[in-house]
Amino acid sequence: MLAFPAVATRALDDPVLEQRRLTALAQIRQLGDPVLRLSAEPVTEFDRGLAEDVELMTRIMVDARGVGLAAPQIGRSRRLVVFKPDEDGPVNALCNPEVIASGDEQDVVSEGCLSLGEVTMDVARPTTVAVAAFDPKGSPVELRLEGFEARVIQHEIDHLNGVLIIDKAADPDQRRAAMRELRTGVAV
Repeated sequence: MLAFPAVATRALDDPVLEQRRLTALAQIRQLGDPVLRLSAEPVTEFDRGLAEDVELMTRIMVDARGVGLAAPQIGRSRRLVVFKPDEDGPVNALCNPEVIASGDEQDVVSEGCLSLGEVTMDVARPTTVAVAAFDPKGSPVELRLEGFEARVIQHEIDHLNGVLIIDKAADPDQRRAAMRELRTGVAV
């Protein structure tokens, strides 16, 4: 997902933060990795292994300057996401999240993805959603999210279903340009 612009800029100015960012990005699966196109398996055990994955994903997301990360992005086929859409807010972890309702209003906003390098594209999404999930201890959770938070969780749930922003591009020409850029490494 998108990074916090101010934090990303500071990372580029600070060699230690920049090295952390690059190390984190190296751990994130990129387009072409088959795990990104699979539907992830439900979380059935709320154990120490799950807690360790939450810790690892949180560290990678924060160090990469992202706002969300799904388990398939680190090679795990499990329905687990972490997200932090507010720079000063807490990290949320959800197991088996699903959108159970969405508002009628949609917004088209430019999104990026840690699994697609520097590529961004316009994606239409509902501006409000209700999500049912479990926390990492197995307790049921229901969230009502709007705006940027709603966008972030929809993006991460898409990852759990093998869907990337290139599949949801609002503009087919923008999608084609992004695919060329991803294949050649040259912005068009």
